[in-house]
Amino acid sequence: MKMKALEQLMVGTRPALVIVDVQNDYCHPEGALGLEGCDVSGVKEMMPRLHGLLGAVREEGIPVIFIQTFHEDATDSEAWVTRSSGRSAQVCRKGSWGAEFFEIAPRGGEIVVNKHRYSAFVNTRLDSVLRTLKIDTLLVTGVSTNVCVESTARDGFMLDYHIVLVEDACASYSREAHEMTLANIQGYFGTVAASGELMDIWAHSKKSTLAL
Repeated sequence: MKMKALEQLMVGTRPALVIVDVQNDYCHPEGALGLEGCDVSGVKEMMPRLHGLLGAVREEGIPVIFIQTFHEDATDSEAWVTRSSGRSAQVCRKGSWGAEFFEIAPRGGEIVVNKHRYSAFVNTRLDSVLRTLKIDTLLVTGVSTNVCVESTARDGFMLDYHIVLVEDACASYSREAHEMTLANIQGYFGTVAASGELMDIWAHSKKSTLAL
């Protein structure tokens, strides 16, 4: 039943893959959060699925949008620097190794949107990019599931995009936090799906097209 509903959602829509904050400070064991004691094992576990999904999306010709966080003095408001009890002050500083992409990188023509807050829609060009490409469905992936990924998915839904949160292509620093977001998105903001389910839909669509 879930697969059928997912197929109905994907057929006739114009999706884009949105990859949120897959950067060294969030993902690498020697990044800022790893050194602070955050458990990045969930990132290691999900990366093969993200690589597989990214390859499939590129093969399908679906647009890929990389979200990259930068923090600098110009955007560090008094309120913003208090996040995470001040522990995130040195995360993804502009020009740093920590702000660079982790194990993935945009290819020529693929879009990078820079953000300075949790949501990729807040004070960025993301909505303008999506409208220009006539995208109506977002396949949301990345790190961390319960913070920047969820914030982006929620705001995308509020702006009238269909949301598909790809559960095995995003990661948090605890399984509990990851699963809370899955339940929240499924309940109120979109659909939760595995990367394999999406790839099966595309493969089935190809077979159906060839059979015509």
